[in-house]
Order: sequence, then structure tokens, then C-alpha cells
Amino acid sequence: MTPETYVQQKAAASGSSFYYAFLFLPKPRRAAITAFYAFCREVDDVVDEVSDPGVAQTKLAWWEAEVTRAYAGQPTHPVLQALMPHTAAYGIEARHLLAVIEGCQMDLQQTRYLDYQGLQRYCHLVAGVVGEVAARIFGQTQEQTTRYAHTLGLAFQLTNIIRDVGEDALRGRIYLPVNELQQFEVKAHELLKRQHSERFVALMKFQTTRAHQLYDEALALLPEADRRTQKPGLMMASIYRTLLREIERDNFQVLHQRISLTPLRKLWLAWRVQALGKL
Repeated sequence: MTPETYVQQKAAASGSSFYYAFLFLPKPRRAAITAFYAFCREVDDVVDEVSDPGVAQTKLAWWEAEVTRAYAGQPTHPVLQALMPHTAAYGIEARHLLAVIEGCQMDLQQTRYLDYQGLQRYCHLVAGVVGEVAARIFGQTQEQTTRYAHTLGLAFQLTNIIRDVGEDALRGRIYLPVNELQQFEVKAHELLKRQHSERFVALMKFQTTRAHQLYDEALALLPEADRRTQKPGLMMASIYRTLLREIERDNFQVLHQRISLTPLRKLWLAWRVQALGKL
């Protein structure tokens, strides 16, 4: 199996909304973003699939060393073998990949966040930096597009947090800030026991309002000159925001189930942005 085939299969198997946006890119950019996304999946899977924190930490340390090797011209993993030919063309630096790994390391060291400011640091590493790299690959020409990409990445991550409250609680992780849980009088053990309540719904409405504000802020930040090149990000925004609205319509039944969109609906939403420019 070639490195290119490996990353293609890794990206497609994830079923992620990101994959649908990649389909509309020219071949070189599609190859670059697919390899980068596969890298993100690899390091994220270490945290999600390795039950022993010590083993997971060792694996992430291996990935840090692999990034160093790759930028010295000696990648050994197929993901970085597929990615490295694209790094110079799209300004993908070692610091970007190391930031993603650092974010995953935070998942091994921290299962609670005292406030939104602390959560933002985590989101910056696992989503903001990813957005920054993606914007470069898509064809960014304006400096302000980086701010747009970071803001949109934060909106995506908050949407993920809202969607995955139940699943994350089963793993012993609660990303919702502690002071906001206290504000709405929602106890951590209620999330761990999957207890849906009016207080929980009020808390989730608060989180959703913040996410919607970030989507609006991101779209306002995107320079008109980069709107065409950043269509893949806008496709993802359409898909993620539609998912967020579905969660709202379902009255935040996220403790017992994972709410998702069908592949056909994701493809339709992506096509609508590509063909009609409609979010």
C-alpha cells in the first residue's frame, strides 16, 4: 500500500464531515489536506483508542520524534511520507504538527477545564491550528484569513464538544467549563450518569449560542478576496452548523446518543456551497 492510498483510506474511513469538503478540491490540494487530516486522525486515535495513559503518552512522544525525523528528510510513517512533499508548497511547518500533538497530550493530562479561557487553549491546539493549516492548503492569500480559520476551528470544536458530551463523559472527560456547570447547577456526576434535565438543556443552549456567535464571527472575518479559495471551509461550516441546529431541534439529546447527518446530506450541503455559494 502506498502512503497516498493509506491516507486516503484513513480519511475516508473516518466518515468525517471534512472528507466531503475535500472532494471538491483540485488534486494537489486534495492530496495535501487528505494527508494532513490523516495525520490529525492518527494522533487523535492514540488518545481515543489506547486505554493505558502511559502507553498513549509514549505513542504521542513517538509521533513528536517522527515529526522531527520527517522535517529532517526521514519520515518513516506513511502519513508523513504522504504529507512531506506538500509542506513547502503550502507552508505547513513542524510547529503546526507539534501543536496538534500537544493538544492530544492535554487530553491525557486534563479531563476538566475550570473556565472557557482554559478550554480555548485546548481548542486552539486541536482545532484552531488545524484550521490555519487547512486555510493555507485551500489557497489563502490574505493574512486576515488566518483569524477566520482559527475562529471557525473554535466553532467546529465547540460543536464537537456539544455533540459528544455523552461519549466524552463515558471516557471520564468533561470539556464543558466547570464554572459554567456551576452557573447552571449541573453536576459532573449527572453527566457521567447521563441525566438529562432542564438545567442541562439550559447549559447546552448557552454553549450553542456561543458556538453560533463564533460561526457568525468567523464568516465576518473571511476576506472577500479569499472567499472562493476557502469554499471547503465554508462547506464544513455549513455541515457543522446544520448538525448544531439538528442537536438543538432534538432538545440536546446528546447524553444517550450521537446525533449525526447522513453522508448524502453532508454531500448535498457541500455541493450547495460549491455550486451555489449558499451556507
